[in-house]
Amino acid sequence: MKTTLINKQGLSEEQFLATYDASKYERPSVTVDMLIFTVTEEEEKNYRKLPEKVLKLLLIKRGDHPYIGQWALPGGFVKTYESLDEAALRELKEETNIDDIYMEQLYTWGDVARDPRTRVVSASYMSLVDSSTLDIKASDDADDAKWFTISCKLYQEQRTVTERGYILQRQFKLSLSNEGNNLSAIIKTVKIVEGKLTKIEREVVESDGIAFDHAKIIEYAIERLRNKIEYTDIAINLMPEIFTLTQLQQVYEVILDKELLKANFRRKTADMLVETNEYTKAAGHRPSKLFRFNPNWTNVSE
Repeated sequence: MKTTLINKQGLSEEQFLATYDASKYERPSVTVDMLIFTVTEEEEKNYRKLPEKVLKLLLIKRGDHPYIGQWALPGGFVKTYESLDEAALRELKEETNIDDIYMEQLYTWGDVARDPRTRVVSASYMSLVDSSTLDIKASDDADDAKWFTISCKLYQEQRTVTERGYILQRQFKLSLSNEGNNLSAIIKTVKIVEGKLTKIEREVVESDGIAFDHAKIIEYAIERLRNKIEYTDIAINLMPEIFTLTQLQQVYEVILDKELLKANFRRKTADMLVETNEYTKAAGHRPSKLFRFNPNWTNVSE
C-alpha cells in the first residue's frame, strides 16, 4: 500500500500540485543554437597535389532585429510542448533545410544580458557532417545560410601563479570567411585554479559581424571538437564510406590546426579502421589503399 506523504503545510503531493502557482517564479525564455561543422576540399590547380582541406561552420544571416544583417548560429526559441532535442531539430530544418542528422548537446549558456530582448538561456548543440550530402536553403526568419571557413588561433597567453593555484588568461582570434563575408572576434578565456576548484570564464572582447554571444559559443565548440577528435570516432562522420589514410589524416590536421606525424597517426587509428581490397585511381597520384570505419571499434574511454 502506497504511503501518502504530507509536506510542512499539511498538503499531499496531489493537493500541492492542484494549488501550485507557476507564476511564483519568473521564467526565462529558452532557446537552442546549433553548431554544424564540416570539412571540405579547396580547389587545387595543380592536379599532382592533393586538395587542401578546410574546416567550415554553417551560419545564418539574421533577417530581423536584434542584430539584423549579422551572422548567427542557426537556432530559435523552444516551444512549451517540445523537448530541447526536438526544438533543435525543428529549428535547424526551418532555418537551413537540414534534416535527420545526429547532434549532441554541447553546453548551456545563461549569462543574464546575453540577449537584448529578454532573459534567455540557450542550449547549444554540435554536429560534424558531410556537407556534400546536404541541401542548404535559408528559410523562416533567416535571410541567408552559408558555410564559412573558420579559424581559431591562440595569440596571447598569460599565466599567473597564486597562493593556492594559478590564473591562466588566453585570448583567441576567431575568423570566419566566405566569398563575400569576413567576420571576426576576440574571445578571452580565464581559467582560475584554487586548490581542487577550477573555474573557467569566457568573454567576447570584440565582435565584428557575429550576432549575440555566438563568438564565444563557437570558440568553445572548437575547443571541445579538438578534444573529442583525440579519443572518439567523431571525425568519421566527415568521411565517405571508403577513404585513404591521408584523407583521414588531413581531416584530423585541419580540425586540430597542426601537422601530425604519419607513423603516429596510423598507429593511433589502426584499430578504428579496416582495410579494403580497393585502391584510388586518381590521375597524377600513385594508387593508395582505401579503408573504411571498423564498426566493432570501441572507444577506450567509454
